[in-house]
Amino acid sequence: MRATDTLLPSDRCTVTVCRGCCCGTPKIPGVDHAGQLGGLRASLSDVARVRASECLDICEQANVIVIQPSATGRRAGGRPVWLGLVNDPDACDDITAWVRDGGPGLAGPPAVLDLYTVGPARRPRRGAGE
Repeated sequence: MRATDTLLPSDRCTVTVCRGCCCGTPKIPGVDHAGQLGGLRASLSDVARVRASECLDICEQANVIVIQPSATGRRAGGRPVWLGLVNDPDACDDITAWVRDGGPGLAGPPAVLDLYTVGPARRPRRGAGE
């Protein structure tokens, strides 16, 4: 499918941009946070859902972006990819190119994004009675 074709919502990747307690705030100086989110929304509006999220709980990796595969990408084996320290406009360009190519499960990410890959947040599970 070409990027100019209309995609059903289930055929779109979801790009989650953390904008919680550290990401998207002056705690990360020198980054146009609004421009980063706006740029992703503008460049991916026809192929992905881009949303802002509250804190994703890995503040030491701010700014964090999670790329979730489309339904087709998931069926092909794609899994969510967490990217941290995304504070460079070039990284957003690489994310955009990858998502436009299909994202997780359908296209390999640009090699440079390996430098940004982090593990997902691991919240402790609450035990019974807590």
